[in-house]
Amino acid sequence: MRNFFLFLRCWFLICSIFTVLVAKAEVDIRRDFVVEAVEKVRPAVVNISTLQRIIVRDQWETALGSFYGPAHEAERKSLGSGVLVDEDGYILTNSHVVQRATRIEVAIGTNFYPAKLIAVSPTIDVALLKIESRGVGKFRAITFARDDDVLLGETVVALGNPFGLGSSVSRGILSSTTRRPETDQGPLDYKDWLQTDAAINPGNSGGPLVNVRGELIGLNVAVYREQNAQGIGFAIPIRRVAEALSEIFTSQENNQPLWFGAKIISRAGALKISAVESGSPAEKAGLRKDDVISEIGGKSPRNFIEFVVEFLRLTDQQKNNKETVIPLELARAHERINSSVRLIAQKNVFNADLIRKKIGATLQEITPDLQQYLERATRQGFIVAGIDPNSPAEKAGLQRGFIIESIDREIPANLVEAAKIFYGKKPGAAIPLGVTAIRGRPGNFFVEQATTRVVVR
Repeated sequence: MRNFFLFLRCWFLICSIFTVLVAKAEVDIRRDFVVEAVEKVRPAVVNISTLQRIIVRDQWETALGSFYGPAHEAERKSLGSGVLVDEDGYILTNSHVVQRATRIEVAIGTNFYPAKLIAVSPTIDVALLKIESRGVGKFRAITFARDDDVLLGETVVALGNPFGLGSSVSRGILSSTTRRPETDQGPLDYKDWLQTDAAINPGNSGGPLVNVRGELIGLNVAVYREQNAQGIGFAIPIRRVAEALSEIFTSQENNQPLWFGAKIISRAGALKISAVESGSPAEKAGLRKDDVISEIGGKSPRNFIEFVVEFLRLTDQQKNNKETVIPLELARAHERINSSVRLIAQKNVFNADLIRKKIGATLQEITPDLQQYLERATRQGFIVAGIDPNSPAEKAGLQRGFIIESIDREIPANLVEAAKIFYGKKPGAAIPLGVTAIRGRPGNFFVEQATTRVVVR
């Protein structure tokens, strides 16, 4: 009898264990690694809506043909996606999502917040935003994958706001890590895109591409538009995003760029200084090539994006001070070194005066009035407002009224960026300039384009 009861007990125990295992197996079948990754990432995904003011002309039809009436302002709305990279409300997205926006609003779940553009890199199509609302608590930030930690064929998930429909998820595999395509936005100045067959549609731009651990590996940017193409979407690798931000150090007050003067690269989880500009705040603070940044403001950044966000937070906290000081802890060989970098406004160094000292030409940005007078389609370029006698600019054939279209085969966005190019050149270096000579009067201009070289002094 005892054996019989023992048998019954064992039987009930086995049945109970089997029931639990079956129930658990049923739950696990649905809640796989993709579902868990989405649950982890979704609170960090934002929908972005922008308002742009554009100039339009109404078209009128007459017996003599069509013509355009007077110009007037109109509003245009656009939609995109982004991802929270910091608990204080910093957001990464594509620059084309927010370009020329007069108002930016982000939606996180059912909550809406105004946002401000902090930094932008149009050539790499990356922008950094900051939620302006205060007193709303901390946000859920995404975690980052290690640089280049991607596997060909691994499962990836794209999240975003396609066609303004709201939060959307698509699943695919990583098809390539070395694509260099041209897209709807035209050719962009970076390489090694991530390619995936996860669905990426208009509105997904700026949203995250993540691995099954829920780690950010890229920003969705485009879909291949060739006829009959299917399942070919692209994302900017997170390493390229970090490289874009490596050139951007701004305060939030008037979006005024500050000069740091050290280039930082992220390698194997360490932030290493790869170059220090001569005469820069970084050089004056004692930073050297190959130093490793272990702390900024008492915090240890895990990657370059976290470093930039903390940098921006420190500059924001000090925006009312006379100077901005960034405390750093450096690792140099076997030493720990504490340093403080005192930043200065870029425009106080990189300006028209610096360019004049370098080549003897006074350059000005093209204003809207000048653009209209010169009948130009764009404000890109710089007009030559003066030439010093016997200067390198005069010897290069530049004249007052000429337009500098490119400098050293680059198209700087403003005088600050133009001055940086000249600043980095050693005396005697010959820099190619793309020049447009404009002669005549409005409506009857004679335009001649040429390339010349100017020697830096």
